[in-house]
Amino acid sequence: MAPQKMRDDNLSENHFVADILDDVASLLNQQNASVFRVRAYHDAASYLRGLPHPVRLDYQHGGKRGLDDLPTIGPSIASTIAEVLDTGSSGLLDRLRGAADPEMLFQTVPMIGPALARQIHDGLGIDTLEALEAAAHDGRLATINGIGPRRVESLRHSLTDMLARRRPRQAPRDRQQPSLGDILAVDQVYRSNVDRLPTIKPRRCNPTGDIRLPILHTERNEWQFTAVFSNSPTAHRFGKTRDWVVIYFERTDQPEGQVTVVTEHGGMLDGKRVIRGQEKTCIAHYEALENRHLQSQ
Repeated sequence: MAPQKMRDDNLSENHFVADILDDVASLLNQQNASVFRVRAYHDAASYLRGLPHPVRLDYQHGGKRGLDDLPTIGPSIASTIAEVLDTGSSGLLDRLRGAADPEMLFQTVPMIGPALARQIHDGLGIDTLEALEAAAHDGRLATINGIGPRRVESLRHSLTDMLARRRPRQAPRDRQQPSLGDILAVDQVYRSNVDRLPTIKPRRCNPTGDIRLPILHTERNEWQFTAVFSNSPTAHRFGKTRDWVVIYFERTDQPEGQVTVVTEHGGMLDGKRVIRGQEKTCIAHYEALENRHLQSQ
């Protein structure tokens, strides 16, 4: 290939990535995300279109850090660019469009086929590779039938290799997440405003196209949140599509994470909103709230 043609092809990739960033910005704007977040994606897209060299070179030489160092490219957008350069698509864009397919995404990981991908998604209620990696480290993945200790360890290594360049240099087990109070507050705001929120039309579990899911973008204490009702096959099977809320969160120094908030039935937490898999922490949270209430009387 002639040098000029190769250069033109490489720079066209910049425009391809920029188009995806612009699409993200447009959807965030339609879904009432913060003006700052919308502008950040548009500004990053404009910068990439004017970049005189292929952005892939920055990624190849410095990983996600090499993208972070570019003007107007913050950590969250750097993660999006890295994913597009690695896969040709953006999970964030798919989610905003209602086109996300977690089971297909999980099948990009070695040793995960269609049946296991379905088990993981249904059993753990997770949608991203980052959440899958977290589950491999905190013990949840080992609860899936057919996944023994050796397979979990192999999946950990595969996910580390796949995600290493896209995130801050930080061990998965050292990741932080928003306070439980902030997560439950976002859940409350979401469920209290479903009739006033913009909606997306998911492609999965929506054969007639009639399902519309309210979506919330908000910020609390330096964290960015997106909340949406679960549209998983399990949520449909148990009639929980208006109870289970999936909350995605990220911060400039933390990769994206997600939790599912549900109404607990039975036991000490009966009738309360809890984060699935963090029931013990929720008990402590509600006990602390009750103690503060009693002390204030």
